[in-house]
Amino acid sequence: MQGILKGASLQATKPQKDKAVSGTCTEKKAMPVPWVEKYRPKCVDEVVFQQEVIAVLRKSLEGADLPNLLFYGPPGTGKTSTILAAARELYGPELYRQRVLELNASDERGIQVVREKVKNFARLTVAGKRTDGKPCPPFKIIILDEADSMTAPAQSALRRTMEKESRTTRFCLICNYVSRIIAPLTSRCSMFRFKPLDNKIQKERLMDICQKENLKFSGEAIAALVSVSEGDLRKAITFLQSAARLNMDKEITERAVIEIAGVVPPKMIDNVLQICYKGTFENLEIAVRNTVDEGYAATQILGQLHETVIGQDLNYKQKSAITEKMVVVDKCLVDGADEYLQILSLCSVIMQKASQNN
Repeated sequence: MQGILKGASLQATKPQKDKAVSGTCTEKKAMPVPWVEKYRPKCVDEVVFQQEVIAVLRKSLEGADLPNLLFYGPPGTGKTSTILAAARELYGPELYRQRVLELNASDERGIQVVREKVKNFARLTVAGKRTDGKPCPPFKIIILDEADSMTAPAQSALRRTMEKESRTTRFCLICNYVSRIIAPLTSRCSMFRFKPLDNKIQKERLMDICQKENLKFSGEAIAALVSVSEGDLRKAITFLQSAARLNMDKEITERAVIEIAGVVPPKMIDNVLQICYKGTFENLEIAVRNTVDEGYAATQILGQLHETVIGQDLNYKQKSAITEKMVVVDKCLVDGADEYLQILSLCSVIMQKASQNN
């Protein structure tokens, strides 16, 4: 009898649990989106500093045919964002997922992928109209991000697919190094070089994000973000989001940006160079040891030393000797040499050349 009553009580409590679970599912908050995706351009007009590409894409949006495209240039300059924004405007939110195939470096890039995935998608004919009544182009778009990582046989197979399916498919190849794309592919595409973004444009975009996110920031922090990103807007936005998360309800400062970016503080670099110019070798050993012990990467120290030395008041002969030594040190670091000894060797050459009369 007690067993029957227990079973009845369990059955009575089950629907309540289901209701509770369903209630939590409906009240589930939206997942936070990285700012790089959140503020990615939604239309072609929002893309900045790439006037030639925008002019071509605007013509295609107005009804002209779209050629096969090859975008190349440094990372974070808007190559992927530009073609994605154009595809969204061409097809609208309903047909976008059916008409666009995007493959990036996370996918396998061998010949088998080109023969199966790319070829099968390119063979499909397109039909249907946009619900908003706007004209829809009679072709699909295949985006191959980081195409310079594709093998040579895969690129050769892609060449034939581009020829056969030219009526129904357009290709957009995106890469950092155009020299790694075979000549038969580059000759079939309209090539556009994406330039590193201007500092003024980066500042405007970063300040716009700060205002939309209600962040407290200083002008020095924005300038530091632009400096450490080196024309890569994606990197600058990522650093900004990290700084905002680590400094909740506080002002984002230049120091916070430098710590997050992992760059060596400029004062530390200036101190090492001042010892090279006027100090002794014993003091130089201590300064280099302290810099390396702080945990900064030797390649980062080397890069910042190069930027600073180029702007110093040295003659061309001295600068050429120092930069030649930097090349040797960089090769040794790649081969796994001791970081302290290599940086000390470089600084000793700087000290030796700076002591010579101009």
